[in-house]
Amino acid sequence: MTSNDALSARERLIETSYDLFTHRGICGVGVDEVVAKAGVAKATLYRHFPSKDDLVLAFLDRRAQVWTSEVIDRLPRERAKDPKGQLLALFDVLDEWFHNRSDYEACSFVKVLFEVGAEGRIGKACIGHLDKIRDALRERAEEAGLRDPNDLAWSLNILVKGSIVCAAEGDLDSARRAKPVAAWLIKEHTPKKTTKGAKRATISA
Repeated sequence: MTSNDALSARERLIETSYDLFTHRGICGVGVDEVVAKAGVAKATLYRHFPSKDDLVLAFLDRRAQVWTSEVIDRLPRERAKDPKGQLLALFDVLDEWFHNRSDYEACSFVKVLFEVGAEGRIGKACIGHLDKIRDALRERAEEAGLRDPNDLAWSLNILVKGSIVCAAEGDLDSARRAKPVAAWLIKEHTPKKTTKGAKRATISA
């Protein structure tokens, strides 16, 4: 088997598991189904992924590439030039994801975390990927010069995750409902401007 063939088989396994795991979770999908749909031998799977856990970790990494890098990072940056606007644009991106994708599959990091818990390699990997989402929100808040960017990132993260869960329940307008709350949070974290007159009065006092 050439290196190109090996790469092709590995990619088929990741793509197949991605489709199965995103829609059905990891516990309800066995390796037999993955290899059958990917069209490879079970020995090939174990050559690239010594255990199912290793395959799941590769799936989570791919999910971060496809979802976090696109939905959380790139697309909001394309919609707004300033960081504050990008924080709000995230909810427009989510809104389009909920309405325009027939294969909406919610947040795999949260779903897998609920399946396996926080312990073990997979649970810790899920938490690591979720941390990266909050990190992206915090960094954007810092770029915008907002107060307590870490606190704001946690609050916006609640809105993002809540929107995703509500969309899975059938409320496809959940991101639109969350956006005004996000705008209020951003306003509350925006430093108050002090007028020159107020500054002089404070100095005189």
